[in-house]
Amino acid sequence: MPSLISLYRRAGAWAGRLMPDALLLLIARLGIAAIFFLSGRTKVEGVLTITDSTYALFSSEYALPFLAPETAAYVTTYSEHLFPILLALGLFTRPAAAALLVMTAVIEIFVYPDAWATHLSWAGLLLLLIARGGGAWSLDRLLDR
Repeated sequence: MPSLISLYRRAGAWAGRLMPDALLLLIARLGIAAIFFLSGRTKVEGVLTITDSTYALFSSEYALPFLAPETAAYVTTYSEHLFPILLALGLFTRPAAAALLVMTAVIEIFVYPDAWATHLSWAGLLLLLIARGGGAWSLDRLLDR
């Protein structure tokens, strides 16, 4: 009769075969990309026309001490579109994830410091992508060849 430790090891090996790193990195890329991209879509009309309510939000609730509201609205909105697209494609994964990690830190420090649990979950996915890259199922891998 197999021991509990033996069963645990076999289950771990089975899970590793069922969920290869390429799949886990793809899911991490798509998951965090969706969060930021959908947030960016709330700030625009049409393709990329920033709404008046977005400018108002960056003048009040999202006001940053080091950036003018209009500039912050542009930088944030375009970043929330560009970097998630790059992550979804697995193109320039590490720099795109690093940019979103900086954005996450700014949000945590200056906008919503009480949302640390949410921001920590974002940081976990982004740090994984910075450390491991886009994985085997990414355009980064094709460029490496």
